[in-house]
Amino acid sequence: MNELLNQLLNKFPFLPADKSIPSLLAWGRGEMKKSPFKIWLRAFLFVQFSAIFSVYFFRDIAAGHFHWEWVGLIYLLCFPVGMLMSRIVPMRADAETRAVLLSMDFVYLVLIWVLVIGKLIASLYPAWVFLADICMAVILGIMSGRLGGICIRVRRYKLAAGFLSR
Repeated sequence: MNELLNQLLNKFPFLPADKSIPSLLAWGRGEMKKSPFKIWLRAFLFVQFSAIFSVYFFRDIAAGHFHWEWVGLIYLLCFPVGMLMSRIVPMRADAETRAVLLSMDFVYLVLIWVLVIGKLIASLYPAWVFLADICMAVILGIMSGRLGGICIRVRRYKLAAGFLSR
């Protein structure tokens, strides 16, 4: 079985030479980037999603399909989920560059894509508009909670590595 798997993996030249599980997982995470770049990118995406979703919230609330209280409640319920998800983001302090390095978290990426696709499908049917609004509130809650959690973790890493003084 392992030989068959190795033969299959050898057909993909872009994979790492060592086809062990740890090296494939490290390869799958991608390149680690400095924390300011990743944090600003996440903040930019959160602002973009917030702006786009606000237009939909105003439209749906004005039409009576949804309520601001529901948006707030769903957001507040999903914020801690995002904070917890920030704990699975791979990161490490690099003494050479005096920065915290982060890499991609595929669990979060898949979750957001599933929610966005669910929102798109739900918005196609007028009777399901409330589901699209729920998906949007969940996305915003998870995104903001995760961003806040990542910022807290990066600060802790920087303090522990001596990059910052208290």
